[in-house]
Parts: sequence; C-alpha cells; structure tokens
Amino acid sequence: MTIINVLCVIGTRPEAIKLAPVISALQETPDVFRVRVLVTAQHREMLDQMLAVFSISPDTDLDLMRPVQTLSELTGRVVAGLSEYLSAHHTDIVLAQGDTTTVMATAMACFYKRIPFGHIEAGLRTGDLSSPFPEEFNRRIAALAASYHFAPTSTASGNLLKEGISEATIYITGNTVIDALFYILNRTVAPSRPVPEGRPYVLMTCHRREIFGGPIREVFAAVRDYFSRHRDICLWYPVHPNPEVSGPAYEILSDVENIILTDPLDYVAFSHAMKGARLLLSDSGGVQEEAPALGKPVLILRDVTERPEGVEAGTCLLVGPHRGRIEAELDRLLFNQEEYDLMARARNPYGDGKAASRIVAALKGESFEPWEG
Repeated sequence: MTIINVLCVIGTRPEAIKLAPVISALQETPDVFRVRVLVTAQHREMLDQMLAVFSISPDTDLDLMRPVQTLSELTGRVVAGLSEYLSAHHTDIVLAQGDTTTVMATAMACFYKRIPFGHIEAGLRTGDLSSPFPEEFNRRIAALAASYHFAPTSTASGNLLKEGISEATIYITGNTVIDALFYILNRTVAPSRPVPEGRPYVLMTCHRREIFGGPIREVFAAVRDYFSRHRDICLWYPVHPNPEVSGPAYEILSDVENIILTDPLDYVAFSHAMKGARLLLSDSGGVQEEAPALGKPVLILRDVTERPEGVEAGTCLLVGPHRGRIEAELDRLLFNQEEYDLMARARNPYGDGKAASRIVAALKGESFEPWEG
C-alpha cells in the first residue's frame, strides 16, 4: 500500500487542541499515513503549552510571530513559509483546523501548489464578514481551496452546500474538540482552584477583538455590578494577555472580592474549571462546543455566532455585550433551578468523541456513519 504523506499545520492553541486527536488517530496507522506536524507559532507560548499536553513534537517550526504584527504581514509570512516547505517536502494532503489566519494562509499556499487541503471544522458561518473578524473571512477562503470539508454538524454541511461546495467532498464528523475534552478529563487530575472551597462559581472568557473598546467595558461593568450584589457566588476570569483586554479587566474588576482574576489557564486546568463551574460566560467558539458536552449552560457574549446548533438545542444563549441582558440571564440561571436544568440537560449537538476516527476513515476512502447530533 502506498503511504499517504499528511502535513498537519498548527498556528494557535485552539488549533493544537482540535488537531491533536486527528494527529493521534493518524499516527495509529503508520502503514497508511506518514504524519508530519508544522507550526507557524501564531500564538507562541500558549501553543507550546498545548503541544506538550498532547505530546506533540513539531517536525518544523516556522516561528513566524513578530511583535505588533499585522494580519497582512502574518498572512504573507505563512504563505511564503509554507510554500517553501511544500516545495522541499513531498506532501499528499495538508490538514488544518478552524478559522485563524494560519488556516486561511495555509489554504492559499496549498491552492498555489495544487496540493489537496483538508479543512477540519469546515462550514461554520455567521453570514457577516465583520463578525467575528477576521475569522468569518478566513473560513470562507479556506472553503474555496479545500478538497476535503470536515464539517462538525449537519448545519455546517448545509452552509457549504448553499455555497456550491460538492456534497461528495463534505464529511459530517462531529467536532474534534469533544474528542480532546474527553481525552483530557479522563487522563488528568483537576489542579487546585483559586475559588474558595464550596463556593459556586461562574467561569468567564472574554477576548474577541470585535468587542474591544466600549463593548468589552460594558461586559466588565455588567459582571462587576452583578457580582458586587451577589457575594456568595464567585466569578473566575482567566484574563487574556492582550492589553486591550487585560487593561480594562484589571481597571474595572480587580477590587471586587468575589471576582477572581488569574493568568490564562492551560487546557488541562481550563477543562477541569469548566467541569466544576455552575455556568459559563464566554465569547469563545470552543467553549460553546465544550461546555454543552459537560452539561454546562453558556451565555454567549456576542450578538451572532457561527455555532447556532448550541443555541437551537438550548444549551447556549446569545446575550451579547449588553449589561442588562447579561445580568438578567445570570439571575435567571443562578436562581431558578428549573430554568437552569432546561439548559444544562439540553442535547449536546457537537459530538460524541469519535470525530477524529471519522476524519481518518474519510482520508482512507472508507465509509462511516456521519455524526447526527
């Protein structure tokens, strides 16, 4: 049998998390696949932490990140660096996950080199090119270049079909983040938490660039007001290091006793933090997928989401960066058990922990039962 040379490209921490199960599954069949891993290091420190968690050793590190680098500069460096790599190494297919600049530029480089590109987590859409920015643009460009579209849900598959993508190239797999989440929770022990023992807590993430400025201050004002009134409940917020986030976060939230600000968590700690939380406030895409698998409601700090399945299933609710809505929904879920249970027990639409095996089957040309969540 001819060996298939697969290159997996990773730029950021979320990409490492979601590609790790696929890399592992490919490596389990060395008689079929020869797997190489290339990192662009779009997020240097956070990426390195995640690679270590999943025992991934990159074969090539382009180390492209520069201080105060613009999106256009990063795009150019990824396209040029990956093109040079592909010219020097025989590659049958390139895999990348998600909607970062690394993924978009990887798709472009593969298109220029006429090398098949497999897009993992394909078909997510908000319908608005500016929200989230630049992710909506990135994933649409990736779709144009992809030969394999690994859609996490039937909704994502439907989005691709509406754009004229051939059904023969679309595979509904579930989301690999559920594979990664179960892997971590089943193999690691929860680290100590900064939350006082026995105190319930809400876990928050807030970092997307489209809410920088006024909107993010509105979010922080909402949680400051709410948790100042409800001292028996804690808010745990691992603060993103971007100064556009950390500056207003510490300015507005640091003097409220039951609001706990910490450095960002690695994936092991964050997975266990989600498992222990009462609910989540988040603008993260990954959290919208992971928390429902743990039975945790998510209040989404955005007005639109490319992951509508969670909203439709009732596990997630869009509240936007709007003070009144955030406070009202926190009140409803924290103090009305019936309302809480309706969200906590809703169907998880994102996966069953077998997405990576479906992706590998598709690359082998084997049939499999699509995810029907």
